Amino acid sequence: MSEEKFDYTEAMAELEEIARKVEDPNTGIDSIGSLVNRSRELIDQCRNYLRTVRESIEKEES
Repeated sequence: MSEEKFDYTEAMAELEEIARKVEDPNTGIDSIGSLVNRSRELIDQCRNYLRTVRESIEKEES
């Protein structure tokens, strides 16, 4: 099984889309829970990605 490479830009775009959907009064309450869960996953992935990039930069500077 091949692991898909994380795309920070795509994750941020998806988070923006989730925010729009959550703020939309036409979005059903049942959908909001799954959208919030997906946003948590994306935020965790973004944080891990940024942490990895920061650590990589710090190693290069050492």
